[in-house]
Amino acid sequence: MTRTHDKHALPLRLDLDGLIDDPQTRIVVCCGAGGVGKTTTAAALALRAAERGRRTVVLTIDPAKRLAQSLGLEHLDNVPRAVAGVHLARDGSLDAMMLDMKRTFDEIVLTHAEPRRAKQILANPFYLSLSSSFAGTQEYMAMEKLGQLHATGQWDLIVVDTPPSRSALDFLDAPSRLGSFLDGRLIRTFLVPAKAGGRFYRKIVTTGLGLATGALSRLLGGRLLQDVQTFVAALDTMFGGFRERAEQTYRLLQAPGTAFLVLATPEPDALREAAYFVNRLAAEKMPLAGLLLNQMHVAGGGQLSAQRALAAAEALDGQPDHTLTAGLLRLYADRLAVAARDHRMSERFISAHPAVPVAQAPAQPVDVADLPGLRQFGASLGSASHRS
Repeated sequence: MTRTHDKHALPLRLDLDGLIDDPQTRIVVCCGAGGVGKTTTAAALALRAAERGRRTVVLTIDPAKRLAQSLGLEHLDNVPRAVAGVHLARDGSLDAMMLDMKRTFDEIVLTHAEPRRAKQILANPFYLSLSSSFAGTQEYMAMEKLGQLHATGQWDLIVVDTPPSRSALDFLDAPSRLGSFLDGRLIRTFLVPAKAGGRFYRKIVTTGLGLATGALSRLLGGRLLQDVQTFVAALDTMFGGFRERAEQTYRLLQAPGTAFLVLATPEPDALREAAYFVNRLAAEKMPLAGLLLNQMHVAGGGQLSAQRALAAAEALDGQPDHTLTAGLLRLYADRLAVAARDHRMSERFISAHPAVPVAQAPAQPVDVADLPGLRQFGASLGSASHRS
């Protein structure tokens, strides 16, 4: 990023090429509201990093198939797969994968439990529900997978595409939330004999854990309680490991080699979510790279104002030979109005967060759906900067 020392406090510029080229940058986390282009941006940055010489893997947590399609892969799964057709430079490489949260959970069980207990856990109905539908499991398993990828040392750069969520806090809170659930002290509660009978245990499950939703709600009663106790007894020796890994991953997110890239579009809801995330990252001492304002419309270099264009169009109304010209003038005026609105929205965020570096990416005329499109979009990200 480039900082200015000008006394007028010009906005800070976010240098995305500098970010992905920096050998100290090992993890880039793309986050923001839904519909702001996180998946496309993550893929474009990963492709650009690979083609500039870095061994890169992009991890998507979004179950949609856009990433696989744009990278020219038939499908993505829980195993990193090499992307063909990349114009690699020097030692660069590009792999891609999509999180399978249940498979990741299964892998943890198989790795950290002895075979007999692992078999009991994987067949347990409570575990099947926990690994598939527990609130926060997806985000927690994403952090598990991130920790695994980082621990291999196979890649210079890991780019994470986070899922859209109602609150940006979900991603940050997931490790500690599920880690707290799996804390040994809580688990020991279930190992205590049921002195108060089934009603006592039912109360623990429904109010203490808040799991009476979806499939689990249909299992409430003695059967669920028995499944919970059987599950806990089989998994008891593993819970400390969950907690420890959650804390390790949280520290990894805070490390200098990690960079959070917040994405937004020039829309009130997206910018409100971005501002909330920026504030939370600061509170958690997470390393913020900056904000990427995506899908920005620019006015271009014309000297004709929107008012004069509309006036000229009105003057041509009723003249059959100039119908097309009048239409183009109105289209030009509309574009200027949209660009002015986008500029006002970006300035509002920048004024409220003057210490946050900002880059702007222009709106794309068509959806990015293949490697050439990603390459072109990545080039635009490389030259993106805030222009006041």
